Amino acid sequence: MFFIQLKDLSKSYGSVKALDGLNLKVPKGTLYGLLGPNGAGKSTALRIICTLLNPDSGQVHVAGHNALIEQKQTRAKLGYVAQEVAIDKILTGRELLQLQGDLYHLNKNYKNKRIDELILRLGMNDWIDRRCGSFSGGMKRRLDLASGLLHEPELLILDEPTVGLDIESRSVIWELLKELRNSQTTILLSSHYLEEVDELADEMAIIDNGKVIANGTPDDLKKQLGGDRVTLRVREFSDELEAESVKKLIKNIHGVSNVVVNKKQGYSLNFLVRSNEIISNLSDYLSKENFEVFALSHSRPSLDDVYLQATGKTLMDAELELAGKRDFKLENKQSMR
Repeated sequence: MFFIQLKDLSKSYGSVKALDGLNLKVPKGTLYGLLGPNGAGKSTALRIICTLLNPDSGQVHVAGHNALIEQKQTRAKLGYVAQEVAIDKILTGRELLQLQGDLYHLNKNYKNKRIDELILRLGMNDWIDRRCGSFSGGMKRRLDLASGLLHEPELLILDEPTVGLDIESRSVIWELLKELRNSQTTILLSSHYLEEVDELADEMAIIDNGKVIANGTPDDLKKQLGGDRVTLRVREFSDELEAESVKKLIKNIHGVSNVVVNKKQGYSLNFLVRSNEIISNLSDYLSKENFEVFALSHSRPSLDDVYLQATGKTLMDAELELAGKRDFKLENKQSMR
């Protein structure tokens, strides 16, 4: 049974197409990860599911309800933790949770019981009665998560829940999400942290330019690549010209795929190979072309390799590309003033 079904979902902001025929099915009782760079359309899709935004076209069903028509019934099923934390600075953490419980129309005894449970589970006892304006980012995120869980929703939607958090706060949230998943709560988690999706998700989808370009379990997506990941350096610090020359050579080897130059690692090369025999013969092959191997390592494929296979670029490259587009648009707007 699918708890969430999105069909041909499209949404534009002026000339910018945020969603471009997005299709997605989330099984009931799973933790489903949405992976993609900032600006790929993840937040737009989540806001539409939560009935906070209307699509230009497409269909949205949540827990058997048409979310575009039955908005009240849909909202009763879900808890939403947005990417940007919006918390009243004057109220204490406990007062904010009590206000949230009243907005959910919770029975007083049940409300207070749930507040105490969440304070304990999220480790908020030491500071929950302080004013929210004094909270750190990690404290605010835990409080925001508690607000979304107060009414024990069947569906929890999280938009970048651990971005910018310290290790302790991230660990607390990860453990809670694992518990919720094991209790059959359906969780839709948007992230651009590869390790977060790999660690938590039962199933996942990669979104790029408003479309799902790959989906499945993290392990299945990695197995589909059919090889090992290799990192190669011909010198400790190569230049771009040398790295590109080596790249052209390696791309011609049968069984090698997805060759990219990693500028942030001294122009090392990352690629996938289908057999260990290729790795053992690589040094000899490069020596014949007057390139000596400085360092060579290989490991099992990661989600970054999956993303590279699906998009032709790493997640970091995608982030930088989108950041460049935003900066370009900003410069154009400023020059027109």
